[in-house]
Amino acid sequence: MTSRRKATESRSNAEYEKLLEQNEEGQNIHHETESRGLGSDRGNVMLLLLLYVLQGIPLGLAGSIPMILQNRHVSYKDQATFSLAFWPFSIKLLWAPLVDSVYFEKIGRRKSWLVPAQYLIGLFMLLLSPNVNELLGEGSDHPPNVAFITCVFFALNFLAATQDIAVDGWALTILSRENVGWASTCNSVGQTAGYFLGYVVFLALESKDFCVNYLGQNDSLVTLPGKCFLYFWGIVFCTTTTAVWLFKHEKDDSEVEIDEPDFGLIGTYQILGRVLKMKTMRDLILVLLTCKDRLALLSIPMTPVQVLLPFYISRYTAGPKPLNPFMFGYPLRLLLGLVFAGLVWLTPMFKAADGSYPLYYYGIIIVIYLIHQVFVNCMFVGVMAFFARISDSSVGGTYMTLLNTFTNLGGNWPAWIALRFVSELTWKSCTGVMDILSCDSAQEEKAGGGTCHTTVDGYYIESVVLMTFGFLWMQWGLPTIKRLQSLPPSAWAVSKW
Repeated sequence: MTSRRKATESRSNAEYEKLLEQNEEGQNIHHETESRGLGSDRGNVMLLLLLYVLQGIPLGLAGSIPMILQNRHVSYKDQATFSLAFWPFSIKLLWAPLVDSVYFEKIGRRKSWLVPAQYLIGLFMLLLSPNVNELLGEGSDHPPNVAFITCVFFALNFLAATQDIAVDGWALTILSRENVGWASTCNSVGQTAGYFLGYVVFLALESKDFCVNYLGQNDSLVTLPGKCFLYFWGIVFCTTTTAVWLFKHEKDDSEVEIDEPDFGLIGTYQILGRVLKMKTMRDLILVLLTCKDRLALLSIPMTPVQVLLPFYISRYTAGPKPLNPFMFGYPLRLLLGLVFAGLVWLTPMFKAADGSYPLYYYGIIIVIYLIHQVFVNCMFVGVMAFFARISDSSVGGTYMTLLNTFTNLGGNWPAWIALRFVSELTWKSCTGVMDILSCDSAQEEKAGGGTCHTTVDGYYIESVVLMTFGFLWMQWGLPTIKRLQSLPPSAWAVSKW
């Protein structure tokens, strides 16, 4: 066994050295693949795009809820509570081996989980549609029940995370070997488009001001309750899932045995344990948990840029060094965090007497955010391409889920901490009343009859702290990334153990 493994590693190392030579000569592998084109994989790429778009819908919908809660004057602490609804994508590793190893052969390894998960998401939306206003406290004096809303969307995201496990695993085998890099592009483009539909499009068409001022309507075009947004997407989920179930067939048993050997439930969990014990994997996990920054809560609809950029960046993520765009974008993204903070601080200076802002102010925001999106996509596409290159397809769903889990976790814990403690880091003073001990809410200010003034905003404190941490992290993180990227494929393989 040892000699066989050494021989395998030697072959892998030799192949890797060849890839390095080709990359230095101009990334010949990528150009050769481009010349062949997608061929028979074109339909599979379109299917993956559709599945990732559907995956982004519930994520976008959940992302719109904090905006609605903010309009209901919900505190940042309660918004931090709701952010827990996104955690299924950070803990999906717990049930990923189950999705990878338990299935019905007649249905297919991936469709056994994909089909019921998407049907349940559709039914969930149909059932939620007539009751969502009551949950959000619309039309009543009672505040939203944030804890219950969090549980509801936690369940919805649990189903979406399960669908993600199945799609990620399917993406590694549904495409031919030379086109497997398209999986990361489908992921980036599809999720971005789905999130845009579920978040930006919904909030725009749900806004009465937007529909009246820009679309010439008398009222909002869509609403969450009734036979509108949730009802429509519930029908779409059920319809498309039926089509995938009936018309898209997975590989037959002989092909599955070659590409995806069945290790069983216990064996898959054992392989997961072995992966976590790998020194290279522990280093990569530490990078993923600490490299994220959440310095700005600003979001501008830049979907055309977010959709087109991954196609352009993919030419730089081909070959054995897909993380180079990540290392290029990280320090520049940190600097943009400081730019965002400065823009927020200067914003009151742009405000006109009637409360409006000039058009050039919005132009400044769009330009800065456009630059920000370039660096964000450089980092995301680079990481996803690296995951696709090192993942062992024999446990594809579990391996990709392991990597994506820690990527999501690395983004969720800074967001939760930032929202949770921004109020504590904000210093306020009250004038016109002596009995108010704090100005933590508009209700306290109104009840006391005074006026609260912000002396120091916690946003700026967090921006400086996280910026400093980011640049200190680079002293360890970037050399570690270079070392991990230079490892041969045998350093990541687990199926030969």
